[in-house]
Amino acid sequence: MTNQPVTSLLTSIGTLTSRPAAFLVLLVYAVLWAIFDRESLNWHGATTLFTWAMTLFIQRAEHRDTQAIHAKLDEMLRSNSSASNITRIDDEEPEAIEKHRSRRQRND
Repeated sequence: MTNQPVTSLLTSIGTLTSRPAAFLVLLVYAVLWAIFDRESLNWHGATTLFTWAMTLFIQRAEHRDTQAIHAKLDEMLRSNSSASNITRIDDEEPEAIEKHRSRRQRND
């Protein structure tokens, strides 16, 4: 059994990292690093910042793609009245969605 507050927090953090503000946090972090510990901002430090930036770019692209898929599915669900029983599943945590999909696959 998963801990609901922890899984909700992790999902929220994942969503927040896809926002433009996450890039601002990275920029502020890099500037503060350069100001307060310039000696350690070498190739290894630059690689760390680059890796963090690429992670944010990937997270943002995946979030955009996921939102586009959800928008398309929402439109299809609205047009099919028999599918109305799953329209709110996107409010669930990933583990709950996986359980729902597993149940549906066993029943099919």
